[in-house]
Amino acid sequence: MAKLWAGRTAGDTDQIADDFNSSIRFDCRMFREDITGSMAHAAMLGAKGIIAQADAEAIIDGLQGILEDLESGALEFDLACEDIHMFVEQVLTERIGDVGKRLHTARSRNDQVALDLRLYLRRENAEIMSLTKDVLQALISQAEANKAAILPGYTHLQRAQPITFGHHLMAYAMMLLRDMDRMLDASMRMNVSPIGCCALAGTTYDTDRWMEAIALGFDAIAMNSLDGVSDRDFCLELLSAYAILMMHLSRLSEELILWSSWEFQFVSLSDAYTTGSSIMPQKKNPDMAELVRGKTGRVYGDLMALLTTLKGLPLAYNKDMQEDKEAVFDAVDTVKMCLQVFAPMIETMVTKPENMKKAAQTGFINATDLADYLVKKGLPFRSAYKISGQLVAKCIAEHTVLEELPLEAYKQFSELFEEDLYSEIDLAACVEKRISQGGTSVASVEAQIAYVKEALEA
Repeated sequence: MAKLWAGRTAGDTDQIADDFNSSIRFDCRMFREDITGSMAHAAMLGAKGIIAQADAEAIIDGLQGILEDLESGALEFDLACEDIHMFVEQVLTERIGDVGKRLHTARSRNDQVALDLRLYLRRENAEIMSLTKDVLQALISQAEANKAAILPGYTHLQRAQPITFGHHLMAYAMMLLRDMDRMLDASMRMNVSPIGCCALAGTTYDTDRWMEAIALGFDAIAMNSLDGVSDRDFCLELLSAYAILMMHLSRLSEELILWSSWEFQFVSLSDAYTTGSSIMPQKKNPDMAELVRGKTGRVYGDLMALLTTLKGLPLAYNKDMQEDKEAVFDAVDTVKMCLQVFAPMIETMVTKPENMKKAAQTGFINATDLADYLVKKGLPFRSAYKISGQLVAKCIAEHTVLEELPLEAYKQFSELFEEDLYSEIDLAACVEKRISQGGTSVASVEAQIAYVKEALEA
């Protein structure tokens, strides 16, 4: 096949080199963006009189036909073409003749691919944000249903203090809310049009870059043509946001795996999001959560691959930058897949509040409240801390818990203890006493839920 760039060279490259150089196998997914961008470019060329208006209209009609045929399946991609840009231009020229060759006036593949990638990521990022919102809604729903369900809060994976399951889930809701902020912030910086920067230096034609930018929904144009074609910061920013999002999903996945184990039995995941064992019939494996945890490393790898690709590149465009797309596409596909499975997995999860409370009762997680009780009676905190620790040790030795230890036993350690201590160390009371903003009390969890709902609506 004749190369559109043949001229300076014969364009007679080796077949192995052609395959190595080709990107149409993966960049063909940007056909809509490529054609939409070309239609805007043709409209601008016609409006500015750079090409005849009739030619511009013929090009736009031809491109519309190609778009419709690709979407319907009537037209298939020719993998012998080097990339999606050359494929579209070749089909256009075959269909409308030499007029199609006028389309590439006042642009380069360098600014064309930069445009396509921004348009593609703008669309995909909007979908990823919507899917993240679905996970948030599932978390909110479960938090509302479990805002009073008591379980141990952990530090160092050791039972620490009583909290509610709703409070725990809302911690992840706050993380995902920040993820959405990061994605939105990155998309705002990304929404800058590079088209018209051409190869690197701009063009001698009297183009209207703003006309194209506005037609394509951009907020601004790249103000330096070198930067316009070589900038991939927007890819790095989005992949960074996706990596952090995946880290949050991975942390929650780890908790789901623990919670659904026989050792915890805090939750039961739906059969729709678990698998069995090929040899052990009793098994119910949290494979979807494990896969999300595993695929997090994959998205990290995509980010590191792109950072490494870009780190030593001189201005402006270099062929190395073709490597941006596979990393970006893989990250987008992986994040979308994980979010699509995560929302219904959380939604259909069955909680077991009785098991959560039982774990809380046997973990001495009200020991801090016991110390606080003595402090309110006038004892210095360090002294109260020591007595509480001694009482925990006594309970462990006698196979009992603080709530069931008789008052006489308490008085052996301090005469400050009275009958009212039992209401102070009741787990429900311990939770409800956490009245500080952002704490674990039911009222606080309700306020957190309202905050996230309001943020999502905004």
